[in-house]
Amino acid sequence: MKSLKLIGGVAFALLLTAACSAPAPTNNTAANTNTKAAATPAAAATPAASPAANANNSNTASAAAQDFTLVNQTGVEIDKVFISPSDKDDWEEDVLGKDTLPSGQSVEIKFDREETAANWDLKIEDKEGNAITWENLNLLKISKLTLHYDKASGKATAEAE
Repeated sequence: MKSLKLIGGVAFALLLTAACSAPAPTNNTAANTNTKAAATPAAAATPAASPAANANNSNTASAAAQDFTLVNQTGVEIDKVFISPSDKDDWEEDVLGKDTLPSGQSVEIKFDREETAANWDLKIEDKEGNAITWENLNLLKISKLTLHYDKASGKATAEAE
C-alpha cells in the first residue's frame, strides 16, 4: 500500500503536467468523451491519474492486465474514486486527485505493469460524501466498467465488459 501511495504521488505530478497540455474533448457523446491517455498515467480532460499508474517507466508501451476504462453513467458527478486490492482493509488515494468525473464521461485507469492482484474494490463518492462500493471486481477480465445509478430506487449497478 505504501508503494502505491508513493506511486500515486508521482503519478499525480505527472498527471498535472499531462493535463495542462491535453486538449479538451470536443465531442459531447458519452461514448466519445475519452481523451487519449499519456504513455503511462491515465489522463482525461477532467479526471486524473490512478495512484496505481506506472510512474517508474513512463515510456513503456505495455499495459498492465488490470487497466480499464471507468465510465460514469450515474447521472451524478463523481468527486472521488478509490481503488484498492480486495484483500486490503484500506483505500488507496483518490485516483481523480483534484478533478471530478462528470456523468457521461470516462477516465482510463492504469496500473503498474508489475501489479499482480486480480480482484479489486472500487468506491465512488459525490461532493456530499455519499459513497457506493463495488467489491471483488476481477480487473484481469474487465476492460471497461460502466457505473449506473437509479435515483428512484437508489440502486447502483456496474456493467463490466
